[in-house]
Amino acid sequence: MDPIRNPFAPGAGAPPPELVGREGVLEQARVLLGRIKLRRPEKSILLTGLRGVGKTVLLNELERMAQATGYRTILIEAHDEKSLAQLLAPHLRRLLFELNRLAGASHRVRRALAVLRSFLGAIKVTAGDVEIGLDIEPERGTADSGDLEIDLPSLFSAVAEAADDRAAAIAILIDEIQYFGAKELSALIMAMHRMQQRQLPLVLLGAGLPILPGLAGESKSYAERLFSFPAIGALSESDSARALQDPVAAVGVSFEPAALAEVFRLTQGYPYFLQEWGYQAWNRAAVSPIGLDVIEAATATVTSRLDENFFRVRFDRLTPSEKRFLRAMADLGPGPQRTSDIADRLGNKITSLGPVRAQLIRKGMIYSPAHGQMAFTVPLFDAFMRRAIQDFTGATASAPGAGDRAGK
Repeated sequence: MDPIRNPFAPGAGAPPPELVGREGVLEQARVLLGRIKLRRPEKSILLTGLRGVGKTVLLNELERMAQATGYRTILIEAHDEKSLAQLLAPHLRRLLFELNRLAGASHRVRRALAVLRSFLGAIKVTAGDVEIGLDIEPERGTADSGDLEIDLPSLFSAVAEAADDRAAAIAILIDEIQYFGAKELSALIMAMHRMQQRQLPLVLLGAGLPILPGLAGESKSYAERLFSFPAIGALSESDSARALQDPVAAVGVSFEPAALAEVFRLTQGYPYFLQEWGYQAWNRAAVSPIGLDVIEAATATVTSRLDENFFRVRFDRLTPSEKRFLRAMADLGPGPQRTSDIADRLGNKITSLGPVRAQLIRKGMIYSPAHGQMAFTVPLFDAFMRRAIQDFTGATASAPGAGDRAGK
């Protein structure tokens, strides 16, 4: 097969050739965007799921949907190095200037710029080493307290009123939302509560790990009434087959049923892994249909690529004690593991694991699907640990067989 024409896209956030199995979420977003434009209340959407299930891809698709229906959009990614205010402020500044150019001067748009100026002065927002500013008088007494929980709702209100004045609507899209601190998440929830109360045309579309609903609920008890938390998981076997078959069918190529079944077994239906196997299978195949022998030959290459580009980059950020914790989880087998069993495996008391467990949750490596249980946020990470990582007594894990390489 011609590698230049390879339809598969194995990359972080890269849109797949076919977005299958997500029709329900896309319809939910369509209704949300339509109702908010009509100033009718509707829950904002926060997607939740493990790494590699396509949350970022979906968020990018939701941005395209919003823009296609006339929304002004802001897309940011949360991380440890910048605050919520630092991430939002430059985009809000740009958006307000765009609104101001739509039809000349507007009192509400000018007021929103003045409120943003107050917000910037109180929070001292910088981008890199350069302080973000506005050559405009601030509106004293609005969004200038320095308390984000007070100021962000006021800022969002002013921005949404400016959009309303221009018959526009705003969609703020935030990826990796679980990385915000408790105060920032609380302020964001409070700001969206204000939007719903006043039926203003500003909607939040976010994505994060499975811990996100719990974090939001702990922050504000009414979060479940503000947001919908669709769980984005692995694809079914039929949708997995479509994700592979439909793109190649467009150029007259197909997969044998046995090949599709094997890819599903190897990937467990996780979209990122499907793209990796599809990509390598296409490059290895000489003729159509792509058979089981091609999948088996591609597996070693895919496993090596995943180990280096998907698994190890996360593993290398961990401390030795964090690695030992994850290795103990992996040795207990796939699926959620009881914290008490992890402690027994390590020969430690449960109480001594608290700091390490908290750090791993903060780094987005594990989460608690139920009380007293821990699970990996990265699919198939347990197999990576078992096959490729030295144990921490100096010995090397036993050489993997074909099944282990496949991610059993």
